[in-house]
Amino acid sequence: MNIAIAILIGLAGAVVLALMWSAVYRKRAAAQIDEARSSAERIVEDARKSAENKVKEANLEAKETLLQMRSDFDRQSQQRRDEIKVVEKRIQQKEEALDKKTQQIDSRVAEVERRDKAIGDRERDLEKHEADLAGLIEEQRHKLEQISGLTVEEAKRELIRGIENEAKLEAAHIIKRIETEANELGHLKAQKILGMAIQRMASDYVAENTVSVVDLPSEDMKGRIIGREGRNIRALELATGVDLIVDDTPEAVILSGFDPIRREIARISLERLMQDGRIHPARIEELVEKVRQELDQKMFEEGEAAAFSLGITDINPEILKLLGRLRYRTSYGQNVLVHSLEVAQLAALMAVELGVNDTIAKRGGLLHDIGKSIDREMEGTHLELGRQVLEKYGEKREIIHAMECHHGDYDPTTVEAVLVNAADALSAARPGARREILENYVHRLERLEGIANSMEGVAKSFAIQAGRELRIIVNSEKITDEQAIWLSKDVARKIESELQYPGQIKVTVIREMRAVDYAK
Repeated sequence: MNIAIAILIGLAGAVVLALMWSAVYRKRAAAQIDEARSSAERIVEDARKSAENKVKEANLEAKETLLQMRSDFDRQSQQRRDEIKVVEKRIQQKEEALDKKTQQIDSRVAEVERRDKAIGDRERDLEKHEADLAGLIEEQRHKLEQISGLTVEEAKRELIRGIENEAKLEAAHIIKRIETEANELGHLKAQKILGMAIQRMASDYVAENTVSVVDLPSEDMKGRIIGREGRNIRALELATGVDLIVDDTPEAVILSGFDPIRREIARISLERLMQDGRIHPARIEELVEKVRQELDQKMFEEGEAAAFSLGITDINPEILKLLGRLRYRTSYGQNVLVHSLEVAQLAALMAVELGVNDTIAKRGGLLHDIGKSIDREMEGTHLELGRQVLEKYGEKREIIHAMECHHGDYDPTTVEAVLVNAADALSAARPGARREILENYVHRLERLEGIANSMEGVAKSFAIQAGRELRIIVNSEKITDEQAIWLSKDVARKIESELQYPGQIKVTVIREMRAVDYAK
């Protein structure tokens, strides 16, 4: 029984203990539930706030986008309205112009109709007058035949003779008027003609540039230059292509040849041979070849220096070499490279003043005579050869056009081409630029005056302005004013056929009438 009581007591304690732990667990569960509930509420509240923020942000973005779209729409609408206004204004202007043109056309139509009517009236009046005149002419013809005693055929011959004289007189007046108009309006054409008259080679006027003189240290050197049986002089002439003249000139020999580059090679080679002292055919050929190579390099450097002096640095090396060859080329005694530099500078200065492309003018002026560097070796004029060279080495079309127009063979289509033409004429025509041998100059003046004096009715003639003008004084009793016009043309044609000259020659015929009497 005690055991049962003990068991019951143990069971009662276990129950009490279980109830106590159950109460504890319930409290803990209630606390956890409360904590979970509060946590859930916080999460819900945070989610609600976040959602509200997201909604606000979305609303703001939507409003900003709406504002931007509205602004873009307003701007585009304003642009469209402006464009519509411009188009409407243009349409209105065109309508006004069309209205004016319509009014003009209407007035012109009315004017034409009025003129047609007036012309019709005049035609009828003319027909009537023509009929009256035909009757009067026939009546007058019969009266003239009766008065003059001439037949119709005889009267016709007399009339034709009179008309022929009147026609000649009128033709002379017309020619004089045309020449006056041409002088007033043809200044540019005259410049082109002057450029065309410059000849490519004029040996009569540059004979002094076909020889070079080499000074010798002593007379004994002549024998060494000639060599045994003339071997040395033949070798030198064969290697250089020039004539070596050894005459009685003291301590000097003469190199003769039309190619200045060959003469320069021969001169340098001969001077080096005299310095070296070894003068024999093998040494001559070796030294001439060496000098030729050195001169090629020197010509390249000359061309490069010329281009650099003008600020031009992008010219093909082959063109620079040809440009350097112009240092040894002359035209009427004027150095062609110096002339080309002058033309380039003048053309560039005028281009700057006119506000056009001075680079094209300068480059065209520098290269305008490039064909003269090879015109003695190849067939063709220096214009054609220059164009071929510039096209071959890639020069621009504007440069080639300026080059090919400088003698007037082609009509210039650019201002730069006209400037190169004018600069070429200025450089060639300035005082002291070109010269002639005195004998040739005097001979040409005598021939000019001789041609004038050979014409009938000429009293005196004077060649003035260095042979650029011929003034002829005629006998007023033998030559009329109309015949003076024909005389100037006849003399000009005769000069063209019998003389060779640079530029042009002006022929002026002067007829003076003097009445003299004496008071006694």
